Amino acid sequence: MKKSAVIIALWLLGLAFTVVSLQIHEPYLFFLGRFGAAAIPAASLVVLAFFIWRKTWRGIGGKLLVLLWCLPALSMLYAQTSFWLSRHDASMTEVNAASMLGRHFVIGYSSFDEVATLAEKGLIAGVYITRHNVAGRTSEAIKSEISALQARRRAAGLPPLIVAADQEGGIVSHLAPPLTAQPALATFADLPAEIRGQSAEKAGRVQGEELASLGVNLDFAPVLDLKPPSGRKLDFNTLIDKRAISNDPDKVAQVGRAYVQGLNASGVRATLKHFPGLGRVESDTHHFAAKLDTPLAELEDTDWRPFREVLAASNALLMVGHVTLTAADADRPASHSKKVIDGIIRRKWNYHGVVITDDLVMGAVYTHLCTAVVEALNAGADLLLVAYDGSQFYRAFDCASAALKRRELDIAALRDSEARLGQAFGDSVGVGLSNSIDGQRGPRLN
Repeated sequence: MKKSAVIIALWLLGLAFTVVSLQIHEPYLFFLGRFGAAAIPAASLVVLAFFIWRKTWRGIGGKLLVLLWCLPALSMLYAQTSFWLSRHDASMTEVNAASMLGRHFVIGYSSFDEVATLAEKGLIAGVYITRHNVAGRTSEAIKSEISALQARRRAAGLPPLIVAADQEGGIVSHLAPPLTAQPALATFADLPAEIRGQSAEKAGRVQGEELASLGVNLDFAPVLDLKPPSGRKLDFNTLIDKRAISNDPDKVAQVGRAYVQGLNASGVRATLKHFPGLGRVESDTHHFAAKLDTPLAELEDTDWRPFREVLAASNALLMVGHVTLTAADADRPASHSKKVIDGIIRRKWNYHGVVITDDLVMGAVYTHLCTAVVEALNAGADLLLVAYDGSQFYRAFDCASAALKRRELDIAALRDSEARLGQAFGDSVGVGLSNSIDGQRGPRLN
């Protein structure tokens, strides 16, 4: 009985190791890190050595078990080879194509050398720094690293990098420490109206000054989603009830606008998130698809008022989330829906500022990453965020590059995006699409 249990456990463990090895570069296994990834094939080799020592390969069952424990190392080799090929293909992208596509990606990173290479080759427009980049490091060390990235960028004759952070205050304060932890913006919602805006503006100014001191020039804040009713389901990471300012659109607009003004006064741009709103959504888009079934007219009167009012009064970016807005486009999340980005945001709202997607390394879109990348660019999204696991950038970039070669990218949409990015971040944001891909034009996709 005991021997049978051990054999069953070895079969199950061998299967698990094989599956994990094949999926080692998937975002859900990002927590393993390099050492964790290396431990899997090492452990499989140890088990194989044990089998050989015990002469376990005797009999058909023993031979199959030995064969199974050969698979984790082979699976890891296959996964690593595929990853390195994607990385090589991205690094070898032709200069004009790199310029055309690279200006649209803002990525997280773990390795300075790796991201510096991407920056100086023009394969990215910006970087996202968060807790795993700065853990245990001083403000001076972070500032030095960002300065070094910008220096590499200048030496390559490229425009400055966008340097983004997610510093909302409250529970989302990924750079605190070393920065000072600021209160959640909801703290100001219940203050008397005459001091509400003043207090939020001061908080934004303090936050902006600290971010700017590191070299950060873009903050993914404030959250303008309306606070949801209690009892929200399946919310493991978004935690919008703890991050939203209020369920009152007027208070959200007032606090959000003042906070943005405070950031701007310190030289940091703001990002309004997460349009079309997460307050009414039951699922967590970090892990699951999510639908927003509310009629558009109702959303315009309530949830969307803060977005429109703050956009009209500022130079903030707009982050579009991975919620499917069923009344506008029931077939895809808003983050890569032309009906939402071009139809509502651009045409109906007449907003011609910068639109950035929420992190593409989220369960609601990652399963169809290539489709999301291509459709987002064709829809008029200006920046694609690859934050949680920056190594997924290579896959996303390869998707865009392959679509460009197949003439599936809307060149007119990319040209419009270049103009918006140039206006927002400087005319030197790119070399110009007129010099790219021999003036290639792709179809306009609906």
